[in-house]
Amino acid sequence: MGQMKTPGVYIVEKSAFPNSVVEVATAVPAFIGYTERADNKGKSLLNKPWRITSMAEFYDYYGFGPSPTFKVEEAAADATDEPAFSFGGKDYALTQETGKYLLFYSMLLFFQNGGGPCYIVSVGSYKDNVAPDKLQKGINLLVKEQEPTMVVMPDAVLLKQPDCIAVQQTALAHCGGKMKNRVAILDVWDGFRDRQDPAGDMIETFRGALGINYLDYAAAYYPWVNTTITQDKDLSSANVANKDQLQALLRTELGIPETPPTVEDTDTPAQKAEKGKIIQQVEAVNNIGNDFADLEPEEAASNKRLLNKSLIAMSPLFGKILSEIKEALNLLPPSAAMAGVFTMVDNLKGVWKAPANVSLAAVVSPTVNITHDEQEDLNVTTQGKSINAIRAFIGEGTLVWGARTLDGNSLDWRYVNVRRTMIMLEESIRLASKAYVFEPNVSSTWTTMKGMIRNFLTGIWKRGGLAGASPDDAFSVHVGLGETMTPEDILEGILRITVLVAISRPAEFIEITFQQQMQKS
Repeated sequence: MGQMKTPGVYIVEKSAFPNSVVEVATAVPAFIGYTERADNKGKSLLNKPWRITSMAEFYDYYGFGPSPTFKVEEAAADATDEPAFSFGGKDYALTQETGKYLLFYSMLLFFQNGGGPCYIVSVGSYKDNVAPDKLQKGINLLVKEQEPTMVVMPDAVLLKQPDCIAVQQTALAHCGGKMKNRVAILDVWDGFRDRQDPAGDMIETFRGALGINYLDYAAAYYPWVNTTITQDKDLSSANVANKDQLQALLRTELGIPETPPTVEDTDTPAQKAEKGKIIQQVEAVNNIGNDFADLEPEEAASNKRLLNKSLIAMSPLFGKILSEIKEALNLLPPSAAMAGVFTMVDNLKGVWKAPANVSLAAVVSPTVNITHDEQEDLNVTTQGKSINAIRAFIGEGTLVWGARTLDGNSLDWRYVNVRRTMIMLEESIRLASKAYVFEPNVSSTWTTMKGMIRNFLTGIWKRGGLAGASPDDAFSVHVGLGETMTPEDILEGILRITVLVAISRPAEFIEITFQQQMQKS
């Protein structure tokens, strides 16, 4: 208190305990991509990071998914991809014409796998083409946001190479170079293919083009996954771009004319029934592409559903085409699912638990079945760029079977949970220490800060985040003149604190030794 000048009794309250360190959130991903709209009650959210907590909020601010359409055409004679279906002795391919955006489906996958609060950066609408500069701008917009701890860009894989890699390198520079408090979850471009695919080894392409900067601030996953996000009820004849080709195929399959037959009074009951069936088929096929614009919205929607059911009932070929479209739309990169897994594991066990040996929800299978031997090159390489495998195990489902960063040869930052735990500790202590900026650089301040940090780390150790039989084995905090600071540091206003921590690491390889012994009785 100030100098006492008036006689009397003065009360002085003195703090007995140091400030506490509040653990920062560890599972707040930021998704960057394209949405139907970006609007908050008339105020644009385009190119603006916006926090949401549920899929319902995503619908409110960003709308719904795209309206994908696929072109049905005869497969080229030299096509390397398998045909979508065969009919009449010919092979046919399905090529997506419109609605090729992944963010909406990825958000559904994220919340299915335990996702929670997250940020959305909408960089364009479904009328725009996916462009690398827009995605890179969306990444840079996150500089002013303190809360996000992960960066996810599912739409990046829609770009051609090397544009996809360029966007991913921007994410690495943002996470490890600029912010140093978040990690990027990367997808492998064309990661739905096998490494022996004639198109080339996408893993080697990814590793060779990504570079070596900030690899410990990112994790990559392979292969892509077949999901159940898109359901049968979400598809109809409206998802076929060339209606005339579809109509021609169905007429050939059903053996019906373009115009319905006329029912005559002289027709027998059997003839009338047969003509009635053909009339229904002709009307259904001819109505493909009809949006029923002359009807009320509810009645139009009802007619579309009825038409779709009729076409599926009468035409196995139509059902096959919709099934192939559903399969194509359900092929998704795994980054959003992994962001959900990170969130779920953090909430259940803590950021120090490796996000691996966890099953993926809403996932039928990985697109490539990886064997034990095939994973060796993914997990351990001379370049150190480890790719985490997503594998199917009999009786267990689809599991995440890897927990490494891209800096796989580093003993410091090999594991995802080690990097993310260290980020949590650094950010929590940094934010708490801001209260002591401009405080006197003297012993009392040092003691207070040391006690504050020790209390925080003791709590983390008790919860299993630090390795050691006792707190002294798990961490140590050092501060003081002659210990962490020189007299010159004091004169320059620098307070140095050194914190040593033993982060718990996953048991990635478990070896059990068996040996026979002599009979004893």
